[in-house]
Amino acid sequence: MAQTTESTVLERTGITTDLLDRLTARIETVGDRSEIEVRTPVADEGIASVPACDPADVAAAVERARPAQAAWANRPIEERAAVLERFGDLVGEYREELLDVVQLETGKARHHALEEVLDVPLTCSYYAENGPAVLGDEERSGAVPLAADATVTYDPVGVVGVISPWNYPLTLAMTDAIPALLAGNAVVCKPDERTPLIALALADLLEKAGLPEGVFGIVTGEGATAGPALIDEVDYVAFTGGTETGRAVAERAGRNLIDCSLELGGKNPMLVLEDADVETAARGAVKGAFTNAGQLCLAPERIYVDERRYDEFLDAFVGATRSLSVGLAFEYGPDVGSLIDGDHLEQVREHVEDAVDDGAALLSGGRARPDVGPFCYEPTILTDVDPDSRVACEETFGPVVSVVPVADVDEAVERANDTSYGLNASVWTQDRDRGRAVARRIDCGTVCVNDPYTVGWAAVDAPMGGFGDSGLGRRHGPEGLRRYVDARTIATSRIGPLDAPPGIDPGWFARIMSGLTTVRRRLTRWVP
Repeated sequence: MAQTTESTVLERTGITTDLLDRLTARIETVGDRSEIEVRTPVADEGIASVPACDPADVAAAVERARPAQAAWANRPIEERAAVLERFGDLVGEYREELLDVVQLETGKARHHALEEVLDVPLTCSYYAENGPAVLGDEERSGAVPLAADATVTYDPVGVVGVISPWNYPLTLAMTDAIPALLAGNAVVCKPDERTPLIALALADLLEKAGLPEGVFGIVTGEGATAGPALIDEVDYVAFTGGTETGRAVAERAGRNLIDCSLELGGKNPMLVLEDADVETAARGAVKGAFTNAGQLCLAPERIYVDERRYDEFLDAFVGATRSLSVGLAFEYGPDVGSLIDGDHLEQVREHVEDAVDDGAALLSGGRARPDVGPFCYEPTILTDVDPDSRVACEETFGPVVSVVPVADVDEAVERANDTSYGLNASVWTQDRDRGRAVARRIDCGTVCVNDPYTVGWAAVDAPMGGFGDSGLGRRHGPEGLRRYVDARTIATSRIGPLDAPPGIDPGWFARIMSGLTTVRRRLTRWVP
């Protein structure tokens, strides 16, 4: 059984070694396995270990899920919704414990961890309230008016595999799992090997809420081993992660003839128009670029500012950024927390150093802060960035943003769309109608007006996803629920086979059917 390791960091939290041992004991394997140490970026020390599950363990987890899924799907959807509502309530009740676990695993600031905890009850309530209507039987037009009808029913796909990332390990596991469970599926979740503990804590709360055993399972292990094995076993896969890995996920899902949804990378633009409120835009830039130390798929990494407001915006943005505090505390206070590990710190540092070597100006930050934490990095603003540099073209995924002056809104839109990514963007203007008009011109799945990302993400009734290299499919809204069901059409004839009855002249029957087809087409086009 995986065990908790000695950690001085635990003493600063409400998390005990007994709790972590109980959580890791939930992981089932079919044999002895090597262990993966879970290390906290707060101090770069081990806090627990989990099994390195292999394909046999993954297959066993899915096999356990199948009979549980069948029984779960047979329960009325209202009962399934009630379980999820109770789960949302428990997430609120255990908020402080969950915040501690998220901070332990990710090193993020507590108020950024809070965004994750608040998101889950909102998602539970939305799908519990709206899911029954979305998945109810639908009457559709039949083949022939009055003579036939059609009904569409929705059935769960079966077992859904959720492969969740390390940057938002609570939200991005549950935002995909909740609608899947409501639809009557079972879920097997493969969390990132760096952040498995929060997924195990959520599994514990789901069980407390009344979810039957086996309906939500966890497999831990290296992504390269457990991930492909999970795709080979399940009936649908929901993946959040990097674009290159997403391509491999889609290819493997395609070979297995299962569907998938992919939220992948981004190089998100922020457009500050000439009529924007500069102070408001600067506040938005700080929130967007430096939330979770920039390790947010929706974060702006490119800011295009109308040249008439450029200096004013830059002064406000740099001033607000320099006032941010970097720290690691299991309480509210520090503005920016840690990066996830040393490899990621090195990637961020290389992007900034390469940009400066290519002539970029460093206006704020640009330094690692080992005095604060082993993987902390200051919020960083760059200008005069070479458009061909890595920081301009590749996703940095850290607290780094470049600011570029543009002549007008047309240039801003052109620059914003000059990328293969298309996940999230924001437009800043005091004319909201104009903001919406500009938003329509930006090639992104979500575009926010006068907010960097929260107003879009929290609109759980609206679909969220990416264009281009930023992914496939949508989460949230009815679209985020219907991805987990198969549609069945039940078509009924009131007159038997739709063919010429015995004894009827075929030519006469052909004229009747042609006339009925014409009537149907006219009725379809008719608007009262």
